[in-house]
Amino acid sequence: MSNTAITLGLNTVWTVLTASMIFFMEGGFALLEAGFIRSKNHVSIIMKVLADLVFGVLAFFGVGFGLMFGKNLGGVIGSSGFFLSGQLMHLPTTIPHAAFWLFQAAFAVAAISIVSGAVAERMNFKAYLLYILVMTTVIYPVSGHWVWGSGGWLGKLGMEDFAGSTVIHAMAGFAALAGAQLIGPRIGKFGTGGRQFSFAPSNLPLAAIGTFILWFGWFGFNAGSTLNAEASDISQIAVNTLLASIAGGGSAMLYTLFRNNHADVGSTINGVLAGLVAITAGCAFVAPWAALLIGAAAGIVMIFGTVWLERLRIDDPVGAFPVHGLNGVFGTLMVGLFAIKGGLFTTGHWHLLLVQLLGTVVISIWGFGMTFVALKGIGVLVPLRVSEAEEEIGLDLSHHGTVAVYVENVRRSAPAHGSKRLPASGRTGLFFEESAES
Repeated sequence: MSNTAITLGLNTVWTVLTASMIFFMEGGFALLEAGFIRSKNHVSIIMKVLADLVFGVLAFFGVGFGLMFGKNLGGVIGSSGFFLSGQLMHLPTTIPHAAFWLFQAAFAVAAISIVSGAVAERMNFKAYLLYILVMTTVIYPVSGHWVWGSGGWLGKLGMEDFAGSTVIHAMAGFAALAGAQLIGPRIGKFGTGGRQFSFAPSNLPLAAIGTFILWFGWFGFNAGSTLNAEASDISQIAVNTLLASIAGGGSAMLYTLFRNNHADVGSTINGVLAGLVAITAGCAFVAPWAALLIGAAAGIVMIFGTVWLERLRIDDPVGAFPVHGLNGVFGTLMVGLFAIKGGLFTTGHWHLLLVQLLGTVVISIWGFGMTFVALKGIGVLVPLRVSEAEEEIGLDLSHHGTVAVYVENVRRSAPAHGSKRLPASGRTGLFFEESAES
């Protein structure tokens, strides 16, 4: 076997393996979001993440991939490669076409899953399905082409976003902001006179497990973006990813410890994720000391962003906007400051910082504006929000006809007064006694 064939095989295995790690992150999204929301909506969030995969991959296969990586049309959009057919321009030569599509499909699904948490507990499932199609067909691929597509206008200006702090996270984070603002807060979240009420997370251990899965998958997210098993910077990318994540979790943990006299679990979880989001753009471009600084600052940006969002009376149950939106922007700008080649603090040059600023602002506005328009259009076809009665009972029962955990008291007789008679999954003639959950 020739050296070329061996190299191609290694690169293909590396790309497929890291793509699988990114797809596995969907399990992390599901557990994280389920842990942060109320238990009466656990099944609902699982169904949204499953739908992200089912419909997101299909839409990206048919249209999105071609718009993102097809033959360049005016620096704005791709125009070929739909349904993985036809000519594509300047795809990586280190891996087969199919491996590249697989990796990019995993990225597309991650983008839509960021939005799912921000609209949790009150968005109509049918409306969410339609939004998945719009996001993975048009919104994400078009702005992604500007940076990563051959001839994209931001890429030609010199924008650097190695694994997607802006292309994926800022875009989707601002899309999540638009969704949360348009659909409105959960019932009882905000009272009169500026009062705010907290909904306690239903299962913090579940959220923590989801975070560990996301953390693991992020090494594939960042290091896998080399698309080359022989790349000399794989280990450095992984090291920067780890350093930024621990710094983000550490700064959030210490801030809450000294500010509130107890270390807050939810803030620490989101601090880790904020550090990961912030380093995603620059993981291949900055030194380890810079990764630590970027991650530590990201944890604080997330905390103050969360406070600011609640003051605006926007309900984001899992912190999608502070984690992904704000820190996607922040991390992209930090490349302009700390990049070993072209950073303002390292070389004294302004060009990269200004291009980073332009790119992240334009793409964030695109994500917010297109989501707002898309949801307005979808709202004409189906209701965006569930009814008050459906929200109160929980979307698990009202939209999916089941609950996440059945009480183990199995009865063959009629249930007690006030209970709901639910069929036991996979059994005939048995019913569980399930009290209505608030």
